[in-house]
Amino acid sequence: MELKAKLSDPTRGIYLYSTTPPRQGSSTEKLQAIANKLAKRLSALDIDAINVYDIQNEPGRTNLSRPFPFSPVIDPREYAQILHDLTGQETIIYKCVVHQPKADFPSWLDRTWQEYNLRYLAFVGGSTSGMTYPGPTLSQAVQMTTEHQHDFVLGGVTIAERHLSKGNEHLKLIEKSRQGMQFFTSQVVYQPEATIKLLRDYAQKCRELNLSPVRIILTFAPCGYPKTLQFLQWLGVNFPPETEREIFSAQSPVQKSLEVCCRILQQIVEAIEPASVPLGINVESVSIKKNEIDATIELFWQLQKILDSCY
Repeated sequence: MELKAKLSDPTRGIYLYSTTPPRQGSSTEKLQAIANKLAKRLSALDIDAINVYDIQNEPGRTNLSRPFPFSPVIDPREYAQILHDLTGQETIIYKCVVHQPKADFPSWLDRTWQEYNLRYLAFVGGSTSGMTYPGPTLSQAVQMTTEHQHDFVLGGVTIAERHLSKGNEHLKLIEKSRQGMQFFTSQVVYQPEATIKLLRDYAQKCRELNLSPVRIILTFAPCGYPKTLQFLQWLGVNFPPETEREIFSAQSPVQKSLEVCCRILQQIVEAIEPASVPLGINVESVSIKKNEIDATIELFWQLQKILDSCY
């Protein structure tokens, strides 16, 4: 079954693994070695696709200092193509649409389809409304893609924490779906209440409007070091103080973070009817710590088992 059909099938979960492209300037040999290592790691997992992120500097996104210095990375399309050739897995590439001039966007879509043979995209907008960007807005990019000659499968990002403060994230999901987005991936989840409220409100509004909810894919990541926690917080992740104490008072913080992630997913699926909103799991590491990266494999297995039991 193609990924497009899996995404639209409400009788099954979706399971993704995310990665970031290697740094710019990496030799061909180093690129291949990095990709080979990841492919070997993923060979043990029953995944539906690999997410390849578009990493930007994002100045102005927050008042917090960035814990890890920004390093430019290679084009996500290049790395996605390498990973697809190695693993045979479908790849979803992320694109921060605002940085490339609007006039260049159609040719970017052409090259993505024809040269890189990529069909699955996930768009994000600018990190702050306080900056002027050269590229299209998120809505403009979606419109340009849906009107393009090639039939891309397009997704977006949802942030449950915004729903607690603004109360309209579920309406944004519906509007973006109407514009052409067919799935959404959350930012890392370490606080279940916001996600539960978002999913409940989204399911209810879809019932009221007689709409079929689209796939919502929940992202989880190990967190066993203070620097990793700082980076998650810089990204905007809500990390409750009691969760922080629980993890960092444990003998093995990384292992404890896996237990917390599994407990959170269990809380989410028990609080909503998975049939009311088709769910998915996305696992990533936000640091370069070897034990956190290794822990993503165990975390994937555990989360997959929990979600599988709902279908």
